[in-house]
Amino acid sequence: MENKRGSRLTLYIVLAMLLGIGVGLALNNYYIQQENATIAGTESQIREIRHQMHSISDTTSAAYAAMHHRLDDVTCLKDNASAARDTKLDPFSLLADLFLRLIKMIIAPIVFTTLAVGVAKIGDSKAIGRIGAKTLLWFSCGSFLSLLLGMGLINFFHPGSAMHLPIPDAAAGSALPATKITLRDFLYHMVPTSIFDALARNEILQVVVFALFFGFATAAIGKPGQVVTKALDAFSHVILKMTAYIMNFAPIAVFGAIAVVIAKQGVGILQTYSLYIGEFYLGLFLLLFILLVACYAIIGNKTFSLLTHIKQPTLLAFSTNSSEAAFPSLIVQLERFGCHERIVSFVLPLGYSFNLAGSMMYMAFASIFLAECYSIHLDMATQFSMLMVLLLTSKGIAGVPRAALVVVAGTLATFKIPEAGLALLLGIDPILDMGRTATNVVGNSIATAVVNKWEKL
Repeated sequence: MENKRGSRLTLYIVLAMLLGIGVGLALNNYYIQQENATIAGTESQIREIRHQMHSISDTTSAAYAAMHHRLDDVTCLKDNASAARDTKLDPFSLLADLFLRLIKMIIAPIVFTTLAVGVAKIGDSKAIGRIGAKTLLWFSCGSFLSLLLGMGLINFFHPGSAMHLPIPDAAAGSALPATKITLRDFLYHMVPTSIFDALARNEILQVVVFALFFGFATAAIGKPGQVVTKALDAFSHVILKMTAYIMNFAPIAVFGAIAVVIAKQGVGILQTYSLYIGEFYLGLFLLLFILLVACYAIIGNKTFSLLTHIKQPTLLAFSTNSSEAAFPSLIVQLERFGCHERIVSFVLPLGYSFNLAGSMMYMAFASIFLAECYSIHLDMATQFSMLMVLLLTSKGIAGVPRAALVVVAGTLATFKIPEAGLALLLGIDPILDMGRTATNVVGNSIATAVVNKWEKL
C-alpha cells in the first residue's frame, strides 16, 4: 500500500512538472512578456554602460558622472520591472513557498530527534567514533572528488574564455554577501549560543552539534537516558507522520515552482547559456556515475534498488530547488530500502551539512568560469588553493538562500575576481540549482547506504 501511494505521488509530481512547464511558457509569452522584455533590455543596457564606463580613464570627469547617473536610472527601471513581475507571479510562488515553509517547520525538530536518538541507540562511544570516522572519510573523499571534477571540467571546456569581459569598477556588485569565511568564523557558526535560537532559525549545523552532544549524554546516563530516547523516538515518528501529510501537497508546490522558473526565464535562457548549462549538467552526470560505480562496488546490485527508493525525494528536490523538501521523505525511503534506523539518523543529518556533492562541484565550476570571463589566469597551484578554501567554506551553509552562490561570492573576494560577475549566473541559477540539489540528495543517499554496508547492518 505504501509503495503504491509513493508511486502515485511520484507520478503526480511528474505531471505537475509538465503542467508547470506549460503554464510557465504561457505566462512567459503572454502574461509577463512586457516585464521580461524590459528586464532583458535593461540588462543589455547595463552591460553596455559598464563597458563604456570602463573605457573612461578619468572617473572624476563629467562624462563618467553622466554614465554613472544613467546606470542608476536603468538599474532602477530594471528593479521596478522585476518587482512588477514578481507581483504578477505571486500566486504561483505562494504555492511553492507555503509548502517549503511547512517542510522547514519540521526540519530542525526531525534533525534533532533522529540524530540524538541515533547516537543514543548506538550507545558505545567507540562505535560512534567508528561510524563517524567512516562517514567523514566518505564525505571528505566525495567532497574533494566533486571539487576536483568541477575544476577539471572547467579547464577542459573553458566556457568563459570567449567572454572577454572588462574588469568592472569596484562599485559594481551582485547583491550577494561576499564575506570571506575564515576557520574562526566557521567554528563560531558551528557552535550554537542557544539551541532554541538555532532551532528557530533552522541552523542545521548548529542543531547537529547540539544533537550529537545530547545523544552522547543520553547514552552515558544509562537507564534514565532510555526514557528520554524512547520519548524522542516517539516524537520523531510523530514528525514523520506529519511529513506524510505535508507530502500530499508536493505536486501543487512543484507546479508553482516550475511555473515561476519557466515564466521568468523562458526557453531563451536555455539557448543563451546552453553551453554552460550543458557542460555543468554533464559534470553532474559524471559525478553521479562515479558515485554510483563506487556505491555498486560496495553494496552491489542493491544500488538499483536504492535508486528506485530515492526517486521521489530526488525528483522533489530537483523540482523545488530545495534539498530540505526531500529530507523527511528521504529518511523514510532509506529505512525502507534497508538502511538501519540508527545509521540513517546519524549519517543523513551530517550529510546535509558536510556532503553537498553537487553544490561543491558547482562552486569550483562557477569560480573558475568567472575568472575566465575576465581573462584572469589562475595557475594550477592557485586553483588547488581555491579548492581548499571551498572545501572549508562550503560546510554548514545548506540553509542559506542561494547557498552555493554565497560561498562563490566569498571565494571570488578572496582571489580578487570581480564579484560583479555573479550577475552572469543569477538568471540561470534556478536551473543549475535544480541539478545540484538533486545531486546532493543522491550523494547523501549513497553515503548512508555505503556506511550502512560498512557496518554490516
